Amino acid sequence: MQRPPASVVVATGIEQVRTRLAAALARAGRPATAVTLLAVSKGQSVAAIRELAAQGQHAFGENYVQEALSKIAALGALDLSWHFIGRIQSNKTRDIAAHFSWVHGIDRLKTAARLSAQRPPSLPPLQCCIEVNLQGETQKGGVTLDALPALVAAMIELPRVQLRGLMGMPALTANEARQRAAFRQLRAALAPYAVHGLDTLSMGTSADFEAAIQEGATIVRVGTAIFGPRSKAPT
Repeated sequence: MQRPPASVVVATGIEQVRTRLAAALARAGRPATAVTLLAVSKGQSVAAIRELAAQGQHAFGENYVQEALSKIAALGALDLSWHFIGRIQSNKTRDIAAHFSWVHGIDRLKTAARLSAQRPPSLPPLQCCIEVNLQGETQKGGVTLDALPALVAAMIELPRVQLRGLMGMPALTANEARQRAAFRQLRAALAPYAVHGLDTLSMGTSADFEAAIQEGATIVRVGTAIFGPRSKAPT
């Protein structure tokens, strides 16, 4: 069977995700504006992103710096917000600091300090989330809960970044109770820092964002459910 045109896939995907998102917010008794939908566009073409922007999507998440920079340049005429959500290499911090509005995966003070020092003065502070490794998964980044207080205390003193909250990627499971338990743990980890203005929980993906919304997510990172399977080579 021939695959539908990308524009049809994207238009259908964003409509379905918005419907799911609205239903989840209603079940949670939260307002419609409580959650930002971050479209994870890694591996997707400029054309697909442009089509989604035409559907009213504003925030896009990228994992790979060089791939993202070409997209940001090609789509510079559009009013889009770019979020870096991948592993942060030291030699990429200058590009991240200069071209993104948000960074979701900080787990070391050294990285945060480099981003702060390299953020251009002409831009507003870089909005940041600390990644927390809730379940001790060795293949994932993130700080432990024990190390979190020290990193928060240090980051809120940096001048060119603004610490907004926490990001988490719990182990994938189809069990909703387990999904919610992991997200609830991240919400509890954020609570002590509300006095510092931390208000963001970046959690939930295509497979589990409804559960994340039930537990207080403010940003959900959704890719496949919007775009369909990623192409092998973005163009």
